[in-house]
Amino acid sequence: MITIYTDGGSRGNPGPAGYGVHIVSPDGSALAEIKGALPRATNNVAEYEGLLAGLRWAIERGETQVRVRSDSELLVRQMRGEYRVKNPGLQPLYEEARRLVARIGRVTFEHVRREQNREADRLANVAMDEAAALREGQVAVDQETPARTLPEL
Repeated sequence: MITIYTDGGSRGNPGPAGYGVHIVSPDGSALAEIKGALPRATNNVAEYEGLLAGLRWAIERGETQVRVRSDSELLVRQMRGEYRVKNPGLQPLYEEARRLVARIGRVTFEHVRREQNREADRLANVAMDEAAALREGQVAVDQETPARTLPEL
């Protein structure tokens, strides 16, 4: 079972936003890092965009068992069905995430503390820096970077 660590943030909320995704193998070795800049979004939209990027990566590689870890309690509880998705801006992102989860098969969601999500947080901050430099009206930038050896989280 791979583990997808995901994080998102916004400076200004809404404002320049970004997400980061750090994916590890069952033995804990890094498989991929993904980041995306969003010129203007809320932190919750950025959190969902990170989740979607991680789930798409898993589908592209034929993964059938995935553990998602996020420091967003809202995202985790919504994806577990514990909270309703009331915000109209989040509803389509939530629905897309549910569709992707169904395609994978077995997906679990865990809330983790920020210090357990350092690499995804780092990537999200890099993406937010990039978002601040983007001109309004441009589309999100998705980038997968080669995995590097990281200390155990």
